[in-house]
Amino acid sequence: MNGLAPDVAREIALEAARLAGARVLEGWGRVGAVRTKSLATDLLTEWDLASERVIAEVLARRAPQVPILAEEGGASGGADLTAGRFIVDPIDGTVNFVHGLPLFTVSVGYEHDGRVVAGVVLAPALGWEFSAARGAGATMNGVPLAVSGTDSLAQSMLATGFPYDRAISPKNNFREFDHLQRVAGAVRRLGSASLDLCLVARGWYDGYWEYKLSPWDVAAGAVIVEEAGGRVTSIDGGPFAAASGEAVATNGRIHDELVAALAATPR
Repeated sequence: MNGLAPDVAREIALEAARLAGARVLEGWGRVGAVRTKSLATDLLTEWDLASERVIAEVLARRAPQVPILAEEGGASGGADLTAGRFIVDPIDGTVNFVHGLPLFTVSVGYEHDGRVVAGVVLAPALGWEFSAARGAGATMNGVPLAVSGTDSLAQSMLATGFPYDRAISPKNNFREFDHLQRVAGAVRRLGSASLDLCLVARGWYDGYWEYKLSPWDVAAGAVIVEEAGGRVTSIDGGPFAAASGEAVATNGRIHDELVAALAATPR
């Protein structure tokens, strides 16, 4: 069975993400009960589950042959990935959502043959809609995207994030954050990996890195960066894979310098 064409996958993901984004907005500012998952810092609300249900319903109707990997529901649709798979984060930035901060997204990516070829990231409270299809470019609210022209790490604004187990794990990104704060122009932390990636694609950030990611955190955003003219790799500069748990994304011009700076972090 062949996979979906990238432009078809993007249109399906757009429909799913738009409906889910509208559902999530119903809960923004009146979240209700908040549960925790494996750690007290990893939150779950009824709106995460509602968003995922909406997305799953659209995908089942529009592409019933395609399996789904989603944050809350896990894998569904079987292990046969010949038709590719959709990778779904119903709310990326749940902590922000719970606190009323508008920096959260709905993210839907489509992966085929191990490569993400379409992606949609919506920030519904901000009215931002990012999308891309492999070979067709990336857009924000329908306007073509292009990465920044910054060519020096010392002048770059970067973004990063920290894992839920940062208080107990030695691999918490603190050393890298401290080091890059010293050698880059600035480093920010928004709390939504998919949004960070889209802001690289938009040219507002020059680069981004993070460890201990899940596929749904980065699948859609990675293809949006690449289609905006940027570069996405593993932390050491090797090939990017959504399932690898790590990513470096930049405008391409500072990529090697950022990879080198991460490798040079004092231990």
